[in-house]
Amino acid sequence: MHPRLKVFVILLGLAIFLGIIELVRRRKLREEYSFIWLMTGFVFVLLAVESDLLTFLSEMIGIALPVNTLFFLALMFMMLLCLYFSLRISALTTQVKNLAQQLALLQSKTDSHTSDTAP
Repeated sequence: MHPRLKVFVILLGLAIFLGIIELVRRRKLREEYSFIWLMTGFVFVLLAVESDLLTFLSEMIGIALPVNTLFFLALMFMMLLCLYFSLRISALTTQVKNLAQQLALLQSKTDSHTSDTAP
């Protein structure tokens, strides 16, 4: 890896670390999601420092160029991230539906009590 590219990737990884920590500090990002992004920054720095690791992964997978391995890993990461958030959205949708039903039942019960006591 070219030294300028290595420095750029390390700085990008550190910027991700600092950005995530700042977002968590300002309560814009929950701690449970920050782990994913901190690991992303760590992988950026690791692959920049140990460029032989990327070459090794390329040989293990059978990909000719390390840059193609990087794109492949990024694509897999994005697909897993989309799957994770789809699961979270599905769970939250079910939770919102259940809460809306419970609220409707409570409002119905409250309305029936107020109509019984009205003159």
